[in-house]
Formats: sequence, C-alpha cells, structure tokens
Amino acid sequence: MRQVARRHRVLTAMAAGLLAVTGATTVLRTTEAMALENGAARTPPMGWNSWNTFGCNINETLIRQMADAMVSSGMRDAGYQYVVVDDCWMNPNRDSAGNLQGDPSRFPSGMKALGDYIHARGLKFGIYQGPLTKTCAQYFNSYPGSTGAQGHEAQDARQFAAWGVDYLKYDWCSPSGTIDDQVRVFNLMRDALAATGRPIVYSINSNSVHSKTGPQRDWGDVANMWRTTEDITNTWNSGQTNGYPMGIQNIVDVTVPLAGRAKPGAFNDMDMLEVGRGGMTDTEMRSHFALWAVMASPLIAGNDLRTMTAATQTILKNANLIGISQDPLARQAGQVSFDGTRRVLAKRLANGDVAVALFNQGSAATTISTTASAIGLSGGSFTLRDAWTDAVSTTSGGISASVPGHGTVVYRVSGGSGTPTPTPTGPSPTPTPTPTTSTPPPTGACQVTYAITSQWPSGFQGDVTIRNTGTTPVNGWTLRWSFANGQQLNQAWGATYAQSGAQVTATNVAYNGSIAPGGTATFGFIASQSGSNTAPTAFTLNDQACGRA
Repeated sequence: MRQVARRHRVLTAMAAGLLAVTGATTVLRTTEAMALENGAARTPPMGWNSWNTFGCNINETLIRQMADAMVSSGMRDAGYQYVVVDDCWMNPNRDSAGNLQGDPSRFPSGMKALGDYIHARGLKFGIYQGPLTKTCAQYFNSYPGSTGAQGHEAQDARQFAAWGVDYLKYDWCSPSGTIDDQVRVFNLMRDALAATGRPIVYSINSNSVHSKTGPQRDWGDVANMWRTTEDITNTWNSGQTNGYPMGIQNIVDVTVPLAGRAKPGAFNDMDMLEVGRGGMTDTEMRSHFALWAVMASPLIAGNDLRTMTAATQTILKNANLIGISQDPLARQAGQVSFDGTRRVLAKRLANGDVAVALFNQGSAATTISTTASAIGLSGGSFTLRDAWTDAVSTTSGGISASVPGHGTVVYRVSGGSGTPTPTPTGPSPTPTPTPTTSTPPPTGACQVTYAITSQWPSGFQGDVTIRNTGTTPVNGWTLRWSFANGQQLNQAWGATYAQSGAQVTATNVAYNGSIAPGGTATFGFIASQSGSNTAPTAFTLNDQACGRA
C-alpha cells in the first residue's frame, strides 16, 4: 500500500465497514495450502524495492545505481535478485494504442532498456501497477494520471513481458469492492500474466485503503505472495492491530496464525524490510530480519543500498538466516508456545533440521526455553547452530537462551534419531490428536488467555493460550467454552475443533499434546459474528474448571 497523504487514516477508517469477510462458514478446518503453479517464487523472493526510502522520487539513474550497489555490496551473491521499481514510474498518459509508457523525464531510456540494464548484472526486473483505474499515488493525487490496469489487463501483461519484467507488484488502492470482487479482479491479471508465457512473480496487496482482507483468505490460488497487513513503518510497535502504520511486532502478531498457507510458490508477505532505515535499535532490526526469514516472508530490502552501514550489511547478508529463508520446503515457522511475552516458532527444513526462533516480545531480557521434542525432533543428542554468532553447541534436548528485550535468538537444530514428527505450521488439514488418555489438571491448576486479535464487521480472529499452573504435566487436553452471542467457527489451527450450538470443543494436536508445569499450548481460530462480540468467561480443561487469565 502506498501511504502518501495524512488523510489516509481517515479513508481507512471509512473503508473498514465496507467489506464482509469471505463466505465459507461451516468448515472447521482449513484445506491444504494452495499455490500458484506458474514456475515462479519456489522460495520466498529476495530483492529490493524503491518505495520505503524514495517513494515517488525515482528515476532510471537511481534504479541503475541500486542495481549496481546490489552487485558491489555482495547482496546479489547473498541471494537478492529482484530490483523492483515501485509506483510513479509511468507516463501519466497511455500512448495512442493504450500502451503503458515510462515517464519520459524520469525514465528517458524506456522501461525495456532499464530491464536490460538490470538483467545484464545478473539480476531480475520488477515493476508496479494497480488493478483499478489508478495506482495508489494517483489515488492520493500525489502523482498525475489514471493509468491503472482496469480494462487493460492483458495488454499490460503483454507489455510487461515484452519489457522483460520478472516480478509484478499489484496494489489494490480503493475502499470499494467485496473480497469476491478482489479475487475476481486479481485473477484477471494472474491469467493475463500466465498467457504471456513468461514466468513473472505475482505479488498482490488487497489491503490498500480497503478493509484488511489479506488475512481473511488463503490467496495462494491467486498470487505467489500476498500482503497480510497494512503498510510497514520503521518502528517496533505502532499500537495497531491491522491499521496504518504497522510496526514489526504488529505484523508478526497478524501473520503467525497464517503459517499453514505458505508453500513453494505461495507466501504470506509481511511487507518490505525496514532494516537500515533507522527508527529501531540494532537488536530490533535483527529480530525484524530473523522473523521475516523464519516465517518465510519475502525478503525485499527497502533501504538505500548505496550507503549501507556495516551493521546493516551484516543483518541483510546473514547466510544462516538466508539459508533458512530459502530452504526448498518453503514452510513458514509455526508457533510452538507463547505466553504473551516469550514466543517460540519452529520451521521444518528440507534436510530434517528445524529452525527454532526464541522471540522476546517484552522490553526486558528473559530466558526462553523449549525442547527438541516440542519442535518435532526425537532422539537424545542434538546440535544447535546460532544463526547470529555461528557458534555450535550440543544438547540432549533442552533449547534455551537469554534473549534481550525485542530480541530473537535463532538456532538451526540438527541431529536426533528416528522419524521426526511434524513441526507445527498453523492452519493445516485435519490434525490428529496424539494422546490416547487425558490427564485432568488439578482444580484451579490452569489459566486460559482468550484474546481477540483482529475484528471486522462480520467476524473476528481469536487466539487462545492454556497455561499449566499446576505441578504435574497435562498429557492430552480438551478445552471447552461457550460463545455468548451466536459466534460460529469458520477456520482453525493448532487444535481440532467441534461446535455444537454455542459450545466449542478444542482438542490438542500432535505438537502441543503435552503441557508441562509452567508450560503453555496456543491455538487460534477465525469465527463469524454479528452484533456485539462478548468474550467467553468460563472454560473447562479436561472437564475441570480453568481460570481466566
């Protein structure tokens, strides 16, 4: 989304009520993640985009300098490929045949010549367009013209292919349209790109000025990557749930539950990187990059590559994290545990290793711990490689680190024996509960945190965390509660679900079947609702009363 005017905040608020959530209301589990099989983006795309630093102030000299800097800095050799020219590159008028043109003062050599320059350096060429009548800059009257793709989809796709474009960023910028309208319109360009015969990464943003539809659908049948939130800004926490502007923490909170949608050719896009643009501490910048890597978000830098500091280059070129990002399984890390401050995410890798991120959302240093078993590995001897220091250590199963406030420690865990159990990945097809018996917790020995993390006119997303406050493990759990005002489950992850009338029953899946004393299990859901959305107040865990945290 292109934020170019203060009035955007008002427009976004006005738009929030215009959209109803997607229609499926009876299925209590998600289907397998879909992927656009166009031969592109088999792993999360890596590159650079002009918008975060330069906005509309772009020209061919600048873009060529960035391509050169990507090579001379070692970014290309580290894996960064795409040089993406964002909004404001166009001539405000199409030619007499209706074709797009580069702005003659900004790109006098033309867009094909720019693509040729980028390709000659072993890089790939990306470009921006909008699916309606205007791009975002045109919508906000900060750039002249009305050259969106509406009615020109096939023509624009052919033009992009002729220019050698390898990546299209396609940005909805209107409060109008239902989610079904968005799918239909985005599919027009999807099919037009396919018809050109050129593999072009298709990157969409459905959230621009619009009610936030990114998290409400698995867009993998539509695009290679899709934005999950409003625009990022270079701050840790902007206080937004999913509104402009989004901080690092806010984007993570929205995207963690969507892990099951990622696979080769299909990725949740957490927006362009703010690394190297100021506004955050070095620790926060490291967390930003590490979380984008383990969560399989595209790694699209947004800083000035010509003036990178050594610290910025160290972060952006971290080989261990890039290796985790670009693993061919292309999974997004799923949540293993979360107590509101200490978050553990785990990502299965193609060779059987698991990348585990110990993420401290609090402001003070704390110890974060998990186990090899909890992240899906079996056996008695494991090797841990610290992604930041490259230090190697061994463990019999415990995984722990002291993590600074807003910091993230990432280990690549290898070793063990036997067949590893699946790593949690968020929404997935019919998870199977593992325990055959359930240990009742002592009365009062558990607490439930029930949080509504996102809400829109006809639905909401909730996260539930069970904490074992007793002294013995809970081996297998079933949590029950009742909705108060006719809420109806639509989609769920981290548990199997059933709903009978108002009563909801959630039962563990493999990776969170046991809750050790002091430990937690977290799961989530999306539900429809009408009227007020009153949170439940009574919970039972294995038929024993459980307190509300």
